[in-house]
Amino acid sequence: MNALLVAFLLALPVLPLLADPAWAQSGGAPAANAETEAWERTAARAEAALEAGRASDAALEALRAELVSWREDFLKAQGANAQRIANLRRQLAVLGDAPDEGGESAEIAARRSDLTGQLSRLLAPVLAAEEAHSRASGLIAEIDSILRNRQADALVSLGPSPINPVLWPDALVELSSALTGLRNELQGNLDNELRQFEFRQNLLVTLPLTLFGSVMLLRGRRWAGGLAGRLRHLPGPLGEVWSFLVSMAKVAMPWAGLLLLTQAVLNSGFIGLKGEVLLAQLPLWGAIILAARWLCERLFPDAPAPAVFDVPETRRGEMRRLGVMLGLFVVLAMATQTFAGVTVLTPATAAVLSFPVLVLTSLALARLARVIRGMLAPRLEAAEESVPFRLRAVRLLAQGALIIAMVSPVLAAVGYRNAAEALVYPAAITSGLLGLLFAMQYFTEQAYALATKRDGDPGEALIPALIGVALVALSLPVLALVWGMRFTDLTELWSRFLEGLTIGDTRISPSDFLSFVLLFAIGYVITRMLQNALKSSVLPKTRIDQGGQTAIVSGVGYIGITIAAVVAITGTGLDLSSIAIVAGALSVGIGFGLQTIVSNFVSGIILLIERPISEGDWIEVGGQMGYVRDISVRATRIETFDRTDVIIPNADLVSGTVTNFTRGNTVGRVILRVGVAYGTDTRRVEAILREIAEAHPMVVANPAPAVLFQGFGADSLDFEIRAILRDVNWSLTVRSELNHAIAARFTEEDIEIPFAQRDIWLRNPEALRPASTAPANTGETGQEEPPIELKKPE
Repeated sequence: MNALLVAFLLALPVLPLLADPAWAQSGGAPAANAETEAWERTAARAEAALEAGRASDAALEALRAELVSWREDFLKAQGANAQRIANLRRQLAVLGDAPDEGGESAEIAARRSDLTGQLSRLLAPVLAAEEAHSRASGLIAEIDSILRNRQADALVSLGPSPINPVLWPDALVELSSALTGLRNELQGNLDNELRQFEFRQNLLVTLPLTLFGSVMLLRGRRWAGGLAGRLRHLPGPLGEVWSFLVSMAKVAMPWAGLLLLTQAVLNSGFIGLKGEVLLAQLPLWGAIILAARWLCERLFPDAPAPAVFDVPETRRGEMRRLGVMLGLFVVLAMATQTFAGVTVLTPATAAVLSFPVLVLTSLALARLARVIRGMLAPRLEAAEESVPFRLRAVRLLAQGALIIAMVSPVLAAVGYRNAAEALVYPAAITSGLLGLLFAMQYFTEQAYALATKRDGDPGEALIPALIGVALVALSLPVLALVWGMRFTDLTELWSRFLEGLTIGDTRISPSDFLSFVLLFAIGYVITRMLQNALKSSVLPKTRIDQGGQTAIVSGVGYIGITIAAVVAITGTGLDLSSIAIVAGALSVGIGFGLQTIVSNFVSGIILLIERPISEGDWIEVGGQMGYVRDISVRATRIETFDRTDVIIPNADLVSGTVTNFTRGNTVGRVILRVGVAYGTDTRRVEAILREIAEAHPMVVANPAPAVLFQGFGADSLDFEIRAILRDVNWSLTVRSELNHAIAARFTEEDIEIPFAQRDIWLRNPEALRPASTAPANTGETGQEEPPIELKKPE
């Protein structure tokens, strides 16, 4: 440990050298020593404060900010001279390890010693920075742990019960005294001649601010609402998009007016210090109320405007009122908390003052949850599977809000005020935030429908869904802050994310990952462009067949993607040698699990190189016959004659028996069998069949078609036509046309085409039905029918 500390103290003076090459000539050592001493003082102060455990939250937050700044400096120092260190390691790798028994030349030994010394000098500040970074991270983690424990203790702390009547008289007296103090402060400033003089001096600024602020506050919302209402009548998504954009002025214009009025009051100089603290929060409170009202109008507008949710027209007004009430109660809670802090109220008075607001908020939240559940229940029960996910999520959230609204007043009444407020107000704010997400998602869908001019439900498209996922991801940090996570906790998570992932001696940061993705994307695009150029411009002008062209295009794609991956890895500077052993071990297990896929992949490469089959070939494999439509890396797709696609693994095409009817050329043979009745002149039949075959335009003249007398069949004299076709793909059509021609010609020549006949011989038919015992044959009608006579053939 002492040796490591000595190395750290010796290495930190070198840190300025990493940023300034002229450090040795600029006298950087004193500055580095000063920074080392500053860091040591900060670290020692942090360790002492943590050990004592008496520092306030504000002091710990300030100390944490200092440690975070130091840690960022140490993180930057760890990457200093990375390229030079990598070069030295490669040079040492070229020299190799020193032989155990000697025998190495003095020059090589001296060179290895020199490179090792340079590498050690460059690694010393990096190692020192890593040690300091680890120390800073540990101190920050301890501070975060203390702050989180204090926050948890505050939530479960038991305070005075606001329903205790004993506390009410004192609370009223203290509240009256606080209000009187604010009034006296205001009256004193009004009677102060200096304040009056300042007011007259600022009157030229105060009057315009008051005038413009009053106009915008009183009329701005009405103007924006009228314009948005007129735009909403535009057809289709155009009206929804423009109405949404213009309707945001219903928040912006009144809020700007409120801001101007607040500034005018502050410029008057009559507001005291406590009043200024309260007045400074007024724009925030007004923005919350205006935003809540605007959001409710967007989610539940008056008919006939469409609503984001399928809410009955009779319930939209109630939903708007409940949403605005929640926003108003949240503002009242914030104002109460600010007032209690400014006037320094006792915990008992603050609890009594905040309890009615908490109860009202819980009642409004419970009513809103019940209304939402009541509206969604019929639809969810009727068709649970077809209901969109967002409606099911709303139902679950409504159930959770109802539970919170019931539990929070009970906790506050018992005395757990902090826990109650940490439940009900975040729940109310969360409902508003989720409503904003739904409104933004609806606007995204309408904007997408307007931009693409597509019909149907835009919510089923991919891009709006992805935007919705992005909106949810962006809202997660806000929700975390609403539900009590400290802002420093989020910044700590972000810092850890920026530091990246360490694998062995390699650190992969988000910037490295983005660089890799960018370089690979560029290489991929260039590869696709080259493939398209070869496929459309270069290869069609050559004598290579279609299968060869496809093989070349596919090969260029594989090679290009491989090169793009290699360039992206090397260009990003990722050193993957440290994970080579792990990758080698994993490859064994993956090889056993993916051996079939690898076999098909290798077979696909063989098919593209050897090209035993090509796209457009007519093949038969494994009992499946059809045309090859696509040869991919894993499998080959053939289209059968009944227009169905059959996916065949490439390994079956390489290792199995494949019949290719059109390999090299489309010339092929067709065999047609014909039978004639016994007694027909066989020479005459042979001549007729030869004439029919030679007359067909698809049959080649050389070699000429052959007619063979195959033999004497059971029912006919069997002949066979064997003809070579110019295009074997037309074999079925040619076979049908030849059959038509043979039937017509045989009819003209009075040549009989026999069909199978079977004769039944009965040795003694009279024994089957004796005349003395056989009943009368009455049949289905009940009348006697003549007996069936069996005769011997003549």
